[in-house]
Amino acid sequence: MAAAALAVACGRTTAEVLAQDSNRNVLLITIDTLRGDALACDGGPARTPTIDALAASGLRFSFAHAHAVVTLPSHASILTGLYPYQHNYRENAGYRLPAGTQTLATRLKAAGFATGAFVAAFPLDARFGLTPGFDVYDGRFDDVGSGAEFLLPERPAPIVVARALEWIRARSGRWFAWVHLYEPHAPYRPAAPFDSEYADRPYYGEVAAADRALAPLVDALRGAARPTLVVVTGDHGEALGDHGETTHGLFAYEATLHVPLIIAPLGAHAPEVSNAPARHIDIAPTVLDALGLPVPPELPGHSLRTRADRDGAAARASYFEAMESMLDFGFAPLAGVLVGREKYIELPLPELYDLSKDAGETANLAARAGERARALAARLGDFHAPLPGAPHPEAPEVAARLRALGYVSGSAARKARYTERDDPKQLVDVDRLMHDAVALDDGGKLREAIALYQRILETRPDMMAASRHLAFDRWRLGETGAAIAALRAALGAGAATPGAQIQLATYLSEAGQSTQAIELLQAAASAEPTLDALNALGIAYARSGRHAEALAAFARSLEIDPGNAMTFENIGAVHLDAGRLGDAKQAFERAIASNPESSQGHAGLAMVAIRQGDRRTAIAAWERAVALQPANFDALYDLGIQLAEDGQMEAARRYLTQFVRTAPRGQYGKDIDRVSALLGKLR
Repeated sequence: MAAAALAVACGRTTAEVLAQDSNRNVLLITIDTLRGDALACDGGPARTPTIDALAASGLRFSFAHAHAVVTLPSHASILTGLYPYQHNYRENAGYRLPAGTQTLATRLKAAGFATGAFVAAFPLDARFGLTPGFDVYDGRFDDVGSGAEFLLPERPAPIVVARALEWIRARSGRWFAWVHLYEPHAPYRPAAPFDSEYADRPYYGEVAAADRALAPLVDALRGAARPTLVVVTGDHGEALGDHGETTHGLFAYEATLHVPLIIAPLGAHAPEVSNAPARHIDIAPTVLDALGLPVPPELPGHSLRTRADRDGAAARASYFEAMESMLDFGFAPLAGVLVGREKYIELPLPELYDLSKDAGETANLAARAGERARALAARLGDFHAPLPGAPHPEAPEVAARLRALGYVSGSAARKARYTERDDPKQLVDVDRLMHDAVALDDGGKLREAIALYQRILETRPDMMAASRHLAFDRWRLGETGAAIAALRAALGAGAATPGAQIQLATYLSEAGQSTQAIELLQAAASAEPTLDALNALGIAYARSGRHAEALAAFARSLEIDPGNAMTFENIGAVHLDAGRLGDAKQAFERAIASNPESSQGHAGLAMVAIRQGDRRTAIAAWERAVALQPANFDALYDLGIQLAEDGQMEAARRYLTQFVRTAPRGQYGKDIDRVSALLGKLR
């Protein structure tokens, strides 16, 4: 079934154009959510003259594939040349690069290149760990928005390109730049004129907008003294309804796994189209080879620089996976292998496709081609790819920003055996309902979201992500008893996870059932002494007035992570409650030293200052806290009240209005009424 590699060349061969040359700059362009059939040069409907021109000067692969279908794991494969199970990123949060892992940036920096990364969206934020080797990693999103505005989780492409150009123009020697654009990612809202031109196909309008944003960068490099090798690819595709999937992450069909790949030296004119299989893990070896640098033999990928390199590609097996729905929702894990044009997907209901005859993957051959399916399953087994371990918890604001981009986390319990009932193909509607419910959550429509979570739980009573979101919404509405009941029901359904136990204990503590909360957390911390469990236990002790035991729990937490900002925030709160202002200030300062974006750390310093009678310092600290985290409602309230007392009525009105508009009434109902009355007087 495997198709032979086909190449069409004009003029000089691409191998000659990509002859090894160490005197090159390297520009890696990754466009998020870019389907393999979207670009005009790939026969797609998007108008993409900038990228088409690059394809016309180099090598374009018509059959290139990612290894994961979400942003962070896929970019990690591009940069490291490793499969997801090797570099350790299995979804967009909760995983980090193992210490000492080499990346394209570390290798090129060691070869004398200046290195810069310019990324457009929060899943690639510097905190997630793709920074090794980069002199500049322009990937923090706290400077987008100001004052009391929400901090946006993405940057428009023109801003990213402008930052990259500014850095490139300041370089005198060789450089490696990675530029990441996010435009094709949902929701699709293309800028003019693409909004009207693609009114009925907004996804392709965003692809066209990304292409236009790249034009100043590519044009600026064409006349540079030193030549530039440009690599363009997508991190994954977009389903757009294919197989019932709306966006990406659930399946690994061609709509989300097949990506464009172009390797082009600027200024060359030797276009070549190759139908040979190409993979993300081949990018790093190809770049190193084109620069005349050694390709480490431990990398699983291969250089694609010459036709001889590509001739053996058809027989190579390529691993891919989609683990997000297993990790978040408890669905069956999805892994698969591509060998030539044959594609095998391992699930409780396995799938086999002959892409040479069935590009749309409409005819599953697994049942009637059993021998071939078994052979490909054996090829998949050769990778010895383990299932991902449990993700580490991220800070709440991290989850909130990822949700704003459509990513839902749930930390599902691992099952000993997944059945046909757990196959993602059987659960497309559940997946869609879950994402719809989270969108309602973020829009403040909690009652409507609760109704959807309840529908999900009628089908999947053990789906802990739905239960935890349902409980959280009940809690936000002030229905703590109902929140507790929802979590007890979920735990009773056999879906116990440490996160759910900690969440239940937190609500029990707030409901005054501190004894039950502490017992639950003591058991959780004893069975698995994680940061979350120990911090929650410390907070429960503190709420019960058991300050010494609280500090002891936080001390155990610091043994696991000596620089954990949240733990220092909690220690500061205990000292503040006990009136030990000096100790509280020291703890909050250590939180900020560990994480300069610690909103709670700055709010804690504000509380220390106000108790010491220093209103000016307190107001400045609260302003910083709210700028870092607009959803820090306590800081928002305190800031507005103190500004009013200080006579700064206009500023006070702005912050208090935001508090009334955004604070959840279930938790802050009395405060909202009090502030509303105050605002009436300020008018």
